[in-house]
Amino acid sequence: MAGKKGRSSNRAQSALELVAAARENPYLRRLIEDRTLRRRLFGALAAARSAYGRAVNGRPPARALLEDRRLQRDLLQAVTALRDVAKGVREQPEKAAGASKLLRRSLVVAGIGSLAAVAVSKQARNKVLDLLFGKEEEFTYSPPPSGSGAEQSPTYSEER
Repeated sequence: MAGKKGRSSNRAQSALELVAAARENPYLRRLIEDRTLRRRLFGALAAARSAYGRAVNGRPPARALLEDRRLQRDLLQAVTALRDVAKGVREQPEKAAGASKLLRRSLVVAGIGSLAAVAVSKQARNKVLDLLFGKEEEFTYSPPPSGSGAEQSPTYSEER
C-alpha cells in the first residue's frame, strides 16, 4: 500500500510541475488566455479529426488522399487553421497591436489634415514657408524719380 501512496504523490508533484511550467511558458499562457486562439485550435483539431476519419474509411490512405475531394478540403482546412494558430501564438495580443494601430491612424489623419490646411489657407502656407526658409523681406517696387526728361547713359572710359 505504501507503494501506491508514493506513486500518487509523485503524480501530484509532477502535475504541479507541469502547471508551473505551463504558467512560465509564454506560448501556452497566450493559448490559455486568448479565447479566439483556442477556438481556432479546436476548429483545426476537428478538421484534422474529420480528415483522419475519411482517410481510414476502408480505402487505402494513398488512394483516399488522391481521390477524395472532401478529405483534401478537410486537410487543407486543418493545415490553414493550424498555421493561423501558430501565427497567433507568436504574435502579440491584439490589445497592444490595436493601440499602435490607433496611434498610426491618428498620425496619418493629422498629417493629411495639416497638408489640407496648408494647401487651402494662404496664411498657413506663408507660415510654413517662413518656418522652412526664413522670413522674407517684402519688396515693393517704386519707380525711380524722373526729374529730367533726358535719360543719362553711363559713360565708360577705356584706359590703356
